[in-house]
Amino acid sequence: MAKRIAIFWPGDYREKPNEWALPSATEATAQLEAALEKLGKESYRIEGFLTRPHEAIEKLGPVDDPMIGVCVHWFYGPHTTDGVVGKNNPLLLASNFSGTWPGLVGLLNTGACLESVNRPFSRVWTDAADWTADEQFMARLDEWCSTGAIVYPEDELRDDTAVSPEVAGRAKTVADEIRKRRILAMMLGDTSMGMINGYFGPRLLNRVGFTEHKVDQAWIIDRGKRIDAKRIDDALRFVNENGVTFHYGEEDAEDFDANATREQLRDYLTVLDLIGEFKADCLGWQYQLGLIPLRPPSDFSEGLLNSVCRPESSGDTIVTSTEADQGNLVPMEMMKRLLKAKGLHQAVMFHDVRWGGEHKGRFLWLLLNSGSCSAYAFNHDPNTLKGVHSYRQPAGYFPIPGGTFAGESLPGDVTWARAYIRGDKLWMDIGKGKVHKLPPAKRDQWWDSTTRQWPFMATDMGIGRDTLMAHYMSNHVAVAYGDIFEEMIALSRELGFNIRIMGGNSL
Repeated sequence: MAKRIAIFWPGDYREKPNEWALPSATEATAQLEAALEKLGKESYRIEGFLTRPHEAIEKLGPVDDPMIGVCVHWFYGPHTTDGVVGKNNPLLLASNFSGTWPGLVGLLNTGACLESVNRPFSRVWTDAADWTADEQFMARLDEWCSTGAIVYPEDELRDDTAVSPEVAGRAKTVADEIRKRRILAMMLGDTSMGMINGYFGPRLLNRVGFTEHKVDQAWIIDRGKRIDAKRIDDALRFVNENGVTFHYGEEDAEDFDANATREQLRDYLTVLDLIGEFKADCLGWQYQLGLIPLRPPSDFSEGLLNSVCRPESSGDTIVTSTEADQGNLVPMEMMKRLLKAKGLHQAVMFHDVRWGGEHKGRFLWLLLNSGSCSAYAFNHDPNTLKGVHSYRQPAGYFPIPGGTFAGESLPGDVTWARAYIRGDKLWMDIGKGKVHKLPPAKRDQWWDSTTRQWPFMATDMGIGRDTLMAHYMSNHVAVAYGDIFEEMIALSRELGFNIRIMGGNSL
């Protein structure tokens, strides 16, 4: 490999997150430069955060040297992908392993975006204060500098596994139901924040029993004006009577009040009506970024839709994928149907793979996402919203006040999955794990070090930290309480997915 290596900063579209991340980016870049120097490599910086696709095209496109993206906060996939697609110079995504600013989340999302457009890349990470002192990190960086790629072990990955005849029969029944009436996903806009990997479109969806109908998010504003005030009053009374705790007027949330919740319920009822009109089975809700300056956050509405206990409930959840991410929407709807077929509760949670740490000799991932969790995670009672806390979404990201749908997830066995694009085909990652209850002091340390306003799930995903960081194809994951591991393998196979099993035998 050439001695000169370009270092760039993939960025957020929004100014404030980049401003907040600047100290971390500066420190991480200095650490990376020192590590490269120790390996005898010369590096140079590409100036500034890349905050628009055109900046990636204009600043990364002309670079033929090897490149390293410094991943220390959330950033958009196109702010790397659009500048490097079609090129073959060595590309590395390097992250500090920290939950405070979710750089590893950005790395996982952008890695999946690159994979979806067949652009080779490698990943590396470290949680060391001094990157040069992390021998494993330095060995991996040296491998990339020497060969242009990093090869990670695959001993926790399998292509497929046998399932019992009973499980296969249950999965076939669900598959036959899908073939009789394919699943209609209503998409409120496209995927948000540049998640190239989260959009499959009709050409791929139709192969696996799904189809989409797009509805412009402007309909939320237009139709919301005609929602009857009594429906909103009744919905607000419902969520209060069924146990939601609202954290109105607290520090940094002085503008969060019942009126904000009323407006979130207006959007909930508007979307509920749209789902009814189009007879949609499930929903992808873009929300970010287009409506951020116009409407309150969609998180509270999404959490209600993913819960059986909700205003004007049909007795079922309506699977809702935040950020209109089809890579989660597809497995969430599949898992819901399998849970019902097996007599288990149907709720499926949507989460970010945010960060993690050791607990009692196991590595636990902190799954934490602003929207699309379910009340069931916090109470294991389909008939209540107890355990749900609604905090104001942080104002730096969400200027219009509105609440989250948060809580501490209860312990229990879980199945998890994620769909993604590889080699122009749809794949499904499937695993099983266990949610753990952390001691309060440790729980609060983890929660406060990330985003306290969001739902918390400390999960052993059945695989090592490095396996997920090296191979997982998203920053998002779908999680369901109960063992439908083999059922999900069988149904994915029936519908035509390529399958990859991650761990599953180490719990």
